[in-house]
Amino acid sequence: MLESVTPLAASAVALAMPLILAALGELVVERAGVLNLGLEGMMLLGALAAFATVAHGGGLVPAILAAAAAGILASLAFGFITLTLQANQVAAGLSLTILGAGVSAFVGRQYVGFRAPASFEDLPIPLLSKVPLLGPSLFSLNALGYATLALLAGTAWFLYRTRAGLALRSIGESPVVARSLGLHVSRVRYGAVAFGGAMAGIAGCYYAVAQFKMWQEGLTSGNGWIALALVVFATWRPLRVAFGALLFGGVSALGLYLQAIGVQVSTFALASLPYLATVAVLVAISADQQMIRRHAPASLGKPFHDDS
Repeated sequence: MLESVTPLAASAVALAMPLILAALGELVVERAGVLNLGLEGMMLLGALAAFATVAHGGGLVPAILAAAAAGILASLAFGFITLTLQANQVAAGLSLTILGAGVSAFVGRQYVGFRAPASFEDLPIPLLSKVPLLGPSLFSLNALGYATLALLAGTAWFLYRTRAGLALRSIGESPVVARSLGLHVSRVRYGAVAFGGAMAGIAGCYYAVAQFKMWQEGLTSGNGWIALALVVFATWRPLRVAFGALLFGGVSALGLYLQAIGVQVSTFALASLPYLATVAVLVAISADQQMIRRHAPASLGKPFHDDS
């Protein structure tokens, strides 16, 4: 039994990592009161930047930096439109998703079918990687996987153990009160948006040079939307993001596992399992409006003009 569960758990953890990265970035953005629905587009741009970097002789570290830079540039464009020009955040985010998908498909045509010359490989930790079940799952990750766990802990620490995190959360709750206390609302929100873009770009890098290790159009397969749903599922709390990502990663891994053992189920049905699970979770959460109002940032998606 353990021998069959271990690879399933390891696959679930590996599939959860890019979701955790993207969802953590969006969580910080939403905690600051900004709703960025352009996650999928930023992930695709980050994936393209990372793959292009390694395809043209760059190393893995430059690939991460390029992916983060692509995500930051896209997110700052979104920030300028929504925070400075006060455009509708939902419309701007959807436009960013469409733009990212289009640009990545057009520019990435030259890389279709090519394998990444350099990629992240698993780095098992001696002794710990031999622990039953947990070893192959948590202690046999690649470098980006270990970095994701560190970012998860760091984000939780920042939000709940630092004054800067408190300031960011207070801006998401009431920017008017935060401004009256001397906080620069627009600066903090720009910083949060840039962080979210960097995390989305790195999540795209994970797909391009750690998971698939090749380029194809629509590489992220709509997982940016799942990451957005994870933020709501986690009630805007970092550690719950990890739990939710593991849940969705497990659903995805289950589909792959059933295919591997020869279960006669349509591949399209198995591929749809994560998205069906997303819809089911969102429907269940939406039924409890009091819970959403209790945990969601009070000023989420609401424009605020900082005169400073």
